[in-house]
Amino acid sequence: QVQLVESGGGSVQAGGSLRLSCAASGLIDSSYCMGWFRQAPGKEREGVARIDMRDGSTDYANSVKGRFTISQDNAKSTLYLQMNSLKPEDTAMYYCAADRGSCYLLYSSWGRASNYYYWGQGTQVTVSS
Repeated sequence: QVQLVESGGGSVQAGGSLRLSCAASGLIDSSYCMGWFRQAPGKEREGVARIDMRDGSTDYANSVKGRFTISQDNAKSTLYLQMNSLKPEDTAMYYCAADRGSCYLLYSSWGRASNYYYWGQGTQVTVSS
């Protein structure tokens, strides 16, 4: 059984940085696609970034390109999201997600929450202006 546990959220002023972590346990291996999602109150859950566990390729939502970086530490079975130049509109609950199968199979739909089976409980990020 796959378990995902996020940490690292908090409150920060605009322009600041945070690094989120997602500790994965269970059967996560190189066959998985993993991603970070976020959901603000009253809005749909949206994909922020994804990484293919086999080759490390990444993709980002346009709203975070150049500011966020997704990475993996296979030795620690941990996924990271480095968030720089944070904006108030980045305020949301951030979730780690995983699904068996290459990210390439999802094509441009990698940011659709329904494509992922495993989810963490989320960590809150609040950015004040």
